[in-house]
Amino acid sequence: MTTPADRNPTKEANAKETASGHFHLLDALDRQLEDWLETRGEASYRLGQIRRWLFEQRAVDWNRMSDLPQKLRQALTAGLPLWQTQIAGHTQAEDGTEKLLLSLTHGGQIECVLLRDQIRRTICISTQVGCGMGCVFCASGLDGVLRNLSTGEIVEQMLRLQHLLEAKERVSHVVVMGMGEPLANLAALLPALAEAHRPDGLGISTRRITISTVGLPAAIDQLAGSQPHYRLAISLHAPNDVLRRQLVPTSQPLQSLMAAADRYFDVSGRRLTFEYVLLAGINDQPEHARQLARLLGRREAMLNVIPYNPVAGLPYQTPSSASQQTFHRILLSNGLQVQFRHRKGNRIDAACGQLRRSEKGGGHPLV
Repeated sequence: MTTPADRNPTKEANAKETASGHFHLLDALDRQLEDWLETRGEASYRLGQIRRWLFEQRAVDWNRMSDLPQKLRQALTAGLPLWQTQIAGHTQAEDGTEKLLLSLTHGGQIECVLLRDQIRRTICISTQVGCGMGCVFCASGLDGVLRNLSTGEIVEQMLRLQHLLEAKERVSHVVVMGMGEPLANLAALLPALAEAHRPDGLGISTRRITISTVGLPAAIDQLAGSQPHYRLAISLHAPNDVLRRQLVPTSQPLQSLMAAADRYFDVSGRRLTFEYVLLAGINDQPEHARQLARLLGRREAMLNVIPYNPVAGLPYQTPSSASQQTFHRILLSNGLQVQFRHRKGNRIDAACGQLRRSEKGGGHPLV
């Protein structure tokens, strides 16, 4: 416990900078709260109380934290903004999927999604405003990338989505499959996922946290060197380099990507997942399925095939049921572990980037 005479001017300056909105409180929650509480002579155990209110009790503002003294709640409300986003859009689908469009204090809009599937409650979060990978069929990258999100902006998505749950529901899985390329923003993402994993955070096992990437070999190696090891999902979308460069112009050679994936598996022991968006007449032919089977070979991997979710303004279409069935049959006959993923939330523009473009007039109207 410190007294006013013991206050550290540097910590006071940091607290004021945080209060001004220059930093997000959730960028480094423990450090920033510890500094703020210490400068005011508050007991250190208040940090634990606040964490419980944020992550377990799902408080939406400081005033809900009823076991904090009223003066402390007033000081927190006045001095430390808790949220740095505004909900600009909220859509719901009959299957239980909910999507938020968030406007950011420091510019731009992002999307995040809550998916309900039997007992699972999965949240899908973004890591960038837009995306710079250039996938030609993806709504997220149509306007390029504006900037990386901060750790706090990533954590805030998790908490915002958690607020949508009923009291008896809890987040069971996190997938980093929203807007942006996660491995292009590892410095902010990894501390955010630590909050999801830690027992006094969301308490989610690393086996239930998945990072999806278009495939940056050097960043995959960097991720392999970190702890803990999360699940890795690699977006292929094509079984050969020529077609992949057409669909993902920034893509790295498949040979180097697969080598990095193998290294990640060797280090982490986590079964790899490969994602393949199926586009009518482009990458859904029998020869593509056979090439894909040869590429994945005997790897310990799951292949998720995702029939395309059409985006307004783009020319790509969902393959016919017959094409999907043929593609599926060839993969299975070659011994691959395959899952055709059911598209959830179609009616609420659930594909990444669609809701944001709807708000700009470039997509379907909100439902």
